[in-house]
Amino acid sequence: MGEWLLAEWPQVLGFATGAACVLLAGLRNVWTYPIGIANNVVLFMVFLLAGLYASAGLQVVYLVMGVHGWWRWTRKIEQSPTYVASTPRSAWPFLMIAGVVMTLVLIWVLTMFTDSEVAIADAATTAASLVAQYMLNRKWIQTWFVWIGVDVAFIALSIATGLWVIAALYLLFIGLCVFGFRSWRRVARAETAEPATASTA
Repeated sequence: MGEWLLAEWPQVLGFATGAACVLLAGLRNVWTYPIGIANNVVLFMVFLLAGLYASAGLQVVYLVMGVHGWWRWTRKIEQSPTYVASTPRSAWPFLMIAGVVMTLVLIWVLTMFTDSEVAIADAATTAASLVAQYMLNRKWIQTWFVWIGVDVAFIALSIATGLWVIAALYLLFIGLCVFGFRSWRRVARAETAEPATASTA
């Protein structure tokens, strides 16, 4: 066991910080961001060594977006612990277009400049993750559905590349995403109920 931990400590550390990050996001706790940034640093190293170059690069972008989300949750309207919003209908076309464009660009980069053997899967999961992270930063509740889809894809990708601990992490993420969605939905329902109660008082 000790030898295994010594050999796989980056994946184990990535597991621990990743699980804490998603749990705190579900609780709408701003500490999700500094812990998430630490997770990005660890997973960058793990994915780079595994040849998942887009996923490694994703961690750098995550770090930048983590700073952005940290700022929004402490400076913008999202700083309220009870604030949860539904994704505006007008945002969906842009989110989908952005996801497709990022996927195509990443596929080209990976096939042209790296020796990646999973370019399409790596690119698609990376693009979807960025869309989900942006939605999380805005506290749009549908972010959890996107994250669940990303986690399912990452489980398959991690198994294919031999990252069994990371695969287990993403399996745990699915459960945490369900918890996050239910937690955010309770808050959203409470917010809509309060004005109705006040208007009948």
